[in-house]
Amino acid sequence: MEKLRFLFAFLLLLATQQLNAQETTAIDSSYLNGHYTQRLDFFRKMPNRKGEIVFVGNSLTEGGKWQEIFQNPHVINRGISGDVTYGILARLDEVLASKPAKIFILAGINDMKRGTPNEVILANLKRMILMVKTQSPKTKLYMQSLLPVNEAMLPDIYAKVKNAKINALNQQLEALCKTMNVSYLNIHPALADESGSLKKELSIDGLHLRQASYVLWAEELKRKKVM
Repeated sequence: MEKLRFLFAFLLLLATQQLNAQETTAIDSSYLNGHYTQRLDFFRKMPNRKGEIVFVGNSLTEGGKWQEIFQNPHVINRGISGDVTYGILARLDEVLASKPAKIFILAGINDMKRGTPNEVILANLKRMILMVKTQSPKTKLYMQSLLPVNEAMLPDIYAKVKNAKINALNQQLEALCKTMNVSYLNIHPALADESGSLKKELSIDGLHLRQASYVLWAEELKRKKVM
């Protein structure tokens, strides 16, 4: 009987290990596509300037007319629509090459769309922080919270994106930033309604923002005196 229990325990342990391995291999870390390649090629051909203020992220960042909003010629947009944390890690060297004055990073929602666990996303965000601290230690780094979504408006392709997951990741990111002595900017409340969802009037599909909505984002950065 004891041998049988041992056998069952061993088989359970083996199954758990196999399941964990499957979950690890199931993570989609791909990021290369035509848009990514063209945008990065453009970024790399642009000359580095002193005092750059760089906004890094996915479509939420790419959609912002940051230089126009802030009326600051030092502000540059390094957003790539559809990008994931793996893609940002792969191109962060281009951003850091200019030793920018400030970097604002917003990333993770597209990873979440793929079903990537929050722990994996957070680990990648930590790697970004370490890259900045190592390669450009004088750069002021701002890690921005993920923005809320309006789940009722979201297309089916965003079925895995939930405000509960966003809130959990934001809490983890805030704690990580505190531990690593990095500025965490909670932009989430500036765009959320009383239930914590993205205000319907600010969005075109429950996730992406209307152009005028970026003014609220920018005003929040100004209110926090980081821009």
